[in-house]
Amino acid sequence: MKIDFGAALRRARHSNPVEISQILAGAAAELDARDVVVYLVDFGQTVLEPVPDASTHAELPKSEDVATTMAGRAFVGQSVVSAARDDGFRVWAPILEGSDRTGVVAVTLPDADAARLSGCEELGLLAGYLIAAQARCTDVYNLYRRRDAMSLAASMQWDILPPLVLKAGPIAVAGLVEPAYEVGGDCFDYAANGAVFDFAMLDAMGHGVRSAVIASLAIGTYRHGRRESMSLTAIHDELASTLEQHIEQPAFATGVLGRIDTDSGRLTWTNAGHPLPLLIRGGQVIDHLYCPPSPPWGLLPGEPTIAEAQLEPGDSVLLYTDGVTGTRTDAGGEMGLESLVELVERYASDLEAPEEIVRRLVGSVLESQGAKLTDDATVMLVRWAGAPGS
Repeated sequence: MKIDFGAALRRARHSNPVEISQILAGAAAELDARDVVVYLVDFGQTVLEPVPDASTHAELPKSEDVATTMAGRAFVGQSVVSAARDDGFRVWAPILEGSDRTGVVAVTLPDADAARLSGCEELGLLAGYLIAAQARCTDVYNLYRRRDAMSLAASMQWDILPPLVLKAGPIAVAGLVEPAYEVGGDCFDYAANGAVFDFAMLDAMGHGVRSAVIASLAIGTYRHGRRESMSLTAIHDELASTLEQHIEQPAFATGVLGRIDTDSGRLTWTNAGHPLPLLIRGGQVIDHLYCPPSPPWGLLPGEPTIAEAQLEPGDSVLLYTDGVTGTRTDAGGEMGLESLVELVERYASDLEAPEEIVRRLVGSVLESQGAKLTDDATVMLVRWAGAPGS
């Protein structure tokens, strides 16, 4: 049993952006499936929220917890799961927008045979591409991912972030920002450009809209330099001068700019007053990637230094902002670097996907402090699998 992707995409061309459930229901009928429900993961990556079917007025099903439900199991494991019921089999398939997992689609099947389960996997892929395309012209999918009111600064920040997950050849990257509904100054970015993978993490001073404005200008400057094929040194200098010239002082941002040669695993990076990235190998933190830091961008002029390291296949680089190590614990102290390393080594198994390592790591940071974060806390993990074809 196969889904007719062509028919579904042709129907989507002229449909209302909120009619995705109807398009999926039509495709699911080819599998003899019914009761289609689309769930999108909230911005905090803890709950799967149902999206209403615009063609019916049926009562929405309840939200599904990521950590404890079958829907959550499909989301975390990125695989189809099923459970027998009196009326057939309830099946949950992950929704993937490219590499980024953004939810699950649930259907009821008369029989959970291999062909139908494979069709459900395809249904999740179809849902992902439809949502990715339609989300550019509707707010519906953004709104149904919210479990709380989002600040203006946070809304600005989420709009400039790349997908939270990318898997491109030998590179896999995942990132997450907290507090999801109030973040104002932290951000990250990346780009897979053939044999070069570029990545950056930035932390703008302060909180709120002003921090979001600084971060937006910094990310725009970084992307411009990257797309103009500038060296890391040139991008670094451009960030410093742009923030100094175009933002009322005092204003600055710390950050790390990195570049990986995906054929050789050669890593180069520069640091502007930011916490040192961690190098992970075999599930252990083996080094702090030191680079003589220049002043934060926009604060003082300074000559950047480019550091180099040779990655081994399977190595990961973890970048984080000071809001992670500065998190206040229940005991009243700060988490600190030592505790962060312990958490990383608890979750950073070579067998675990980067996005799951990041989700669990950030979840533990939030759990450890027992209240709302007092500063933004952002994490990004970049993994190099080895030379292509090796």
